[in-house]
Amino acid sequence: MLSVKVQAKWYTDSQGIMGTNIHTEIWSDDPKLGEQAVAAVMDEMERINQLMSPYIEQSELSKLNRQASASPVKVSKEMFDLVTLSVGLSEETQGAFDITFASVGYLYDYRQNQKPDQETINQLLEAVNYCHIRLDTANQTIYFSHPKVKIDLGGIAKGHGVDNALSILKSMGIEHALVTAGGDTGLLGDRRGRPWTVGIRDPRNKDKQAVILPLENIAMSTSGDYERYFEQDGQRYHHILSPKSGKSVYEVQSVTIIGPDSTLNDALSTAVFVMGVQQGIDLINRTPGYDVLIVDNQRRLHHSKDFYTLTSH
Repeated sequence: MLSVKVQAKWYTDSQGIMGTNIHTEIWSDDPKLGEQAVAAVMDEMERINQLMSPYIEQSELSKLNRQASASPVKVSKEMFDLVTLSVGLSEETQGAFDITFASVGYLYDYRQNQKPDQETINQLLEAVNYCHIRLDTANQTIYFSHPKVKIDLGGIAKGHGVDNALSILKSMGIEHALVTAGGDTGLLGDRRGRPWTVGIRDPRNKDKQAVILPLENIAMSTSGDYERYFEQDGQRYHHILSPKSGKSVYEVQSVTIIGPDSTLNDALSTAVFVMGVQQGIDLINRTPGYDVLIVDNQRRLHHSKDFYTLTSH
């Protein structure tokens, strides 16, 4: 038994996948299982990347964007279910979360400091409407009823990846693990007898935490205006766009959602960012099991009614 005890340890890895840093920490007393579990997380993230990246020409998402405004496109069950969930969330959030934002959003290039001009935004804005997505459950097809529609799952796919990775780890018998994809973190169990400590970064200082939370067996997602952005003429242009204006929203700097499901956390953090402080908190207060912490543009903190009860147990 002693030799097994000696080998019990944390297995970790970090890789650049899905345009972000994927990081995992997994506890195992079996070295082979520990290494297999780490590899399984990275393989799953890469599989989802190949399926849902708008930057990979052969991905199912790219194919959908090329073909679905001409005729209905048959897709995998995984894609169909995630798009269906996205449309449902658009309805729930009065369009604050809307995967068709990409109809304008694809013209922003944050690395090259490029943004579309107002005239181009005006021409494409009517394509930004989740009602253009027609879902045929019987045939598992997706059709876009406007010729200029493009979709992007950037606000939900990473959370979906985290949930999938944790399910895979559970099925392998892993009891303590962390999986992070950019701002999305999922936690399995605790950190061997004590909670995980998860930081919410200061939106204006990457080396500082605004809040540090003790968490276990739950998930957390943060959307911030610092993830992908550029500054021009004193204005910050970032990747969280209002579906109404096709431009960045400025009422808040970051939104963190804590709840059991990374996929929903991911989408809700985007929705609340777009909705702003009051509407966003109202939405989360009526969503059982989910809580929110917002840093507004004056750097003040706001939270849902149960936020500190949720994190203190």
